[in-house]
Amino acid sequence: MSHGNHSHHPAPAGPLTHPPAGADGHANPAGNPHHGGHAHDDDHAVHTHGQHAGHSTAMFKNRFWLTLALSVPVVFFSPMMGHLLGYMAPEFPGAAWIPPVLGTVIFLYGGQPFLKGGLQELKDRTPGMMLLIAMAIAVAFAASWVTSLGIGGFDLDFWWELALLVAIMLLGHWIEMRALGSAQGALDALAALLPDEAERITGNGLETVPVSELAPNDLVLVRPGARMPADGTVVDGQAEFDESMITGESKTVPRGAGDPVVAGTVATDSSVRVRVTAVGDQTALAGIQRLVEEAQASSSRAQALADRAAAFLFYFAAGAGVLTFIGWTLLGSVPDAVTRTVTVLVIACPHALGLAIPLVIAISTEQAARAGVLIKNRMALERMRTVDVVLFDKTGTLTTGEPELKEIAATEGAEADSVLALAAAVESDSEHPVARAIVRAAAARNLELPAATGFAALAGRGVRAAVDGRTVHVGGPALLRELGVVEPEALAVRTRAWKDRGAAVLHVVDDDGAVLGAVSTEDAVRAESRQAVSALQRRGIKVAMVTGDARQVAQAVAADLGIDEVFAEVLPADKDKKVAELQARGLKVAMVGDGVNDSPALARAEVGIAIGAGTDVAMESAGVVLAGNDPRAVLSMVDLSRASYRKMWQNLVWAAGYNILSVPLAAGVLAFAGVVLSPAAGAVLMSASTVVVALNAQLLRRLKLNPSEVQ
Repeated sequence: MSHGNHSHHPAPAGPLTHPPAGADGHANPAGNPHHGGHAHDDDHAVHTHGQHAGHSTAMFKNRFWLTLALSVPVVFFSPMMGHLLGYMAPEFPGAAWIPPVLGTVIFLYGGQPFLKGGLQELKDRTPGMMLLIAMAIAVAFAASWVTSLGIGGFDLDFWWELALLVAIMLLGHWIEMRALGSAQGALDALAALLPDEAERITGNGLETVPVSELAPNDLVLVRPGARMPADGTVVDGQAEFDESMITGESKTVPRGAGDPVVAGTVATDSSVRVRVTAVGDQTALAGIQRLVEEAQASSSRAQALADRAAAFLFYFAAGAGVLTFIGWTLLGSVPDAVTRTVTVLVIACPHALGLAIPLVIAISTEQAARAGVLIKNRMALERMRTVDVVLFDKTGTLTTGEPELKEIAATEGAEADSVLALAAAVESDSEHPVARAIVRAAAARNLELPAATGFAALAGRGVRAAVDGRTVHVGGPALLRELGVVEPEALAVRTRAWKDRGAAVLHVVDDDGAVLGAVSTEDAVRAESRQAVSALQRRGIKVAMVTGDARQVAQAVAADLGIDEVFAEVLPADKDKKVAELQARGLKVAMVGDGVNDSPALARAEVGIAIGAGTDVAMESAGVVLAGNDPRAVLSMVDLSRASYRKMWQNLVWAAGYNILSVPLAAGVLAFAGVVLSPAAGAVLMSASTVVVALNAQLLRRLKLNPSEVQ
């Protein structure tokens, strides 16, 4: 059907379309045996994080607990610990060998990941954190055995320091690995929520089949409280769906005939029949998993900074150790030289510095994923805090992309409700988006519609139908010209104002040529858009809008939302030029869009953000994908970027400050004043620094990122 001066609008997109498969095309939803994948658990969540390559969370956890258990007798039977705490360890044959024997087990078993990692870094000529730790524990191990065997008369009994160092290092790595793996683990948990079986509707009735046997075009029954087994479209029934696993939004969403639904979401109150559109790798959930996997594998300027810092710290530690040994030897105290050097090498192993940045990034990625903000490229997260302006595409982003009835005007002698009821009756058989908007508006007002028959679409002009024995026309200016009808001046004054702001105007004409009234429809502005715009401006970020619509339409939406700058009548191919124009002014731009024609602009902007209800191409061009279609999720990105940046610097200042102060003390620069940092105190402080950094990063979990909660 055609309606004169307004154009067709696309049907509404679902909560998330299907991102294309990755390069290998096999990113199955894990955790569900019927999807061909294997279950990922906390034990095998991370295998690609540089220094932890080939290691699992469970490995660090298991080694930590056993090392901790072995450390208790080592510490208890240490003469130094007994002296410090004022107790006497039991004496019996072989008691003196408990620390060396168990310490050796701790060194070889608990220290194995660090020794192997350090050796690999040495072979690769890429010194880093693992080599620093390996150097520290190897020096402590050798010095302790020299003392235990009575070689040279040294008093370098560091078994308990070695035990605690290895134990706390394992604890720090366990905490880090858990955080690094939890983003993927969260998605695996979501995938595990997929049902194992589905109720497929056939010509013979219902049959229960494994989800792996479903195919596109199958018809399935989803009962109240059940989860969608695959992506699909509702063909019969209506239900409130819980889509929180996809969007992060707890509020249920109504889905009826023609609406798309996503695998793993829950029909909360009613049964629906759904035509399957995608299964396995092609589902939205599988696409989300691929996006997060890409984010975990993506490079980051902050990560590169941590890598460079680790290399510098190796040379710093080695250099400090050499200078300490030479200095104390020249002073004539070789035992003190060895003791101070060992202490420096332990203290100068600032694992907290290497933990500071990657741990914050890992937790940020995980928290974003839980809130429905999927970070494909970590650089996007880092850049978001520096953005000066957010450029929104209008249609489908700030607006719903669907027409909405705005105003009704009746001529003298007619009533607005009767005009709307008559228009809705004529339009009731039409599937055009404008027709649906008129019918929805009548239903919202609880209007009783008269019966209409003989519906006919008039190409380019409007529609007509017989209502209560008379022919009623609904259409735009072309219809009035064809019928030779002149719009009453009083009505024309009202409709002229509607047209000036770009609204589509439809007239209701009786069979005697009398114009009964008119209605206007406009692209519906999302209620959330007003909150998003005002909240961004409160954060000091300008808001701009780009659209191909007429200037008056764009200006009306911009005025409604309070937008700072508008680019109207922009051809699809020129949207990226508007991004470049803003950048030429020295502004850093975040572009938010959902269509194929937004892709060049998304790619050009400092941060490209694709609305999840958009197209696959837009998602591929963006660094961030919003799983839902709520523009307020952009605020979550801003807040998370700023908070994670603060945490990075807090951790860096803490870790670096600790080393700047402790290494000179460990080297004995204040020994003349009686201030010396003992190896024991150094080991405890260094380990405590690591734990503090890890716990500080965990505070990011308190950040509220749900779009509905962001202020």
